[in-house]
Amino acid sequence: MILVPSSPEELADQLADAGARRRSVNIRGNSTKDRMGGPITKSDLTISTASLNRVLQYEPHDLTISVEAGLPWRELTRILAEHRQMIPLDPPFAAQATVGGIIATNSSGPRRRLYGTARDMVIGMTFATLEGKLVRSGGMVVKNVAGLDMGKLLIGSFGTLAVMTVVNFRLHPVPHGTRTFVQGFPQATEAIAARDQVLKSQLQPAAIDILKSPEGYDLMVQAGGSAAVLDRYSRELSSFRALSGAEEEALWDNLREYTPRFFDKHKNGAVLRVSCALSEVGAVLESLPVPAIARAGTGVCYGYFARASDGLFPAQGKSVIEFAAQDVRKNIEQWPHPGSDFAMMRKIKQMFDPSGLLNRGRLYGRI
Repeated sequence: MILVPSSPEELADQLADAGARRRSVNIRGNSTKDRMGGPITKSDLTISTASLNRVLQYEPHDLTISVEAGLPWRELTRILAEHRQMIPLDPPFAAQATVGGIIATNSSGPRRRLYGTARDMVIGMTFATLEGKLVRSGGMVVKNVAGLDMGKLLIGSFGTLAVMTVVNFRLHPVPHGTRTFVQGFPQATEAIAARDQVLKSQLQPAAIDILKSPEGYDLMVQAGGSAAVLDRYSRELSSFRALSGAEEEALWDNLREYTPRFFDKHKNGAVLRVSCALSEVGAVLESLPVPAIARAGTGVCYGYFARASDGLFPAQGKSVIEFAAQDVRKNIEQWPHPGSDFAMMRKIKQMFDPSGLLNRGRLYGRI
């Protein structure tokens, strides 16, 4: 059974009924994350947020916006672009994904180096619990320090705790201009050395990515700002090739949407995410025997395996199989070493969902 509530109150009532009847529930927006997280288990009912797609409050002068969780991300970015504003998360599947799906999976992309992740941009939230309550956390103020923000727990929880119905964001102005600087290297150590020079300088680029391919390692640095700022980058990165306009946008579109395009070609593939120290990025890239992308200014690497198998996990960093086909996720350990804070995560799950009804196993098969 699929339910499509038209309001947060209706969704909360449906959750309350499911909780009272001990019925398992799958939550979805536009299903772009079906390959992400743990395998999707059979449930008694599915609740879709697709009809929760309104902009509730937009204050361009205050740099804040409040939207329902089912709003398509492309529509949100279009509205903001009219005022030269943005939420620079750069999630994959951006053309189809919903706000709720992006925040529930804590999706981000190249510009996380400068702007951060969803936890840096979400300032408030309303979510529905299995008790049928609508809980409001945070608000519409960029600096909100009034106690614990319960909504932050839902970011990256894959819908295993409660269901987001409304998300409030802080916004950023679109920079006056952007320019990207690209240089190729035959060895990872050379690309990392060039990255280190950028990190040690006075430059503050929005993104620093490394793309590993059979041809070598391409280091890409994106800068934003006034013409004077961009000209300074051109002087200090004079050995790099400078891109702007359509050519620059095509490059970053390829990096943002590398994952969905990969799965268009490799239905049974897998994407391994490795979180590591900045000093380990080069070693992680070298250890991955496949094409890879590194958010080289933040220490997050992605390896693209055409076919999933054992032995995917490198020695460095903390690893999880972030994307894979349903059958693959059923037959392989996605998150072999969840870490010391996993016990606390289980306690939080028990507090929100003691009967384990919501999105069973979606947190990489562990919760």
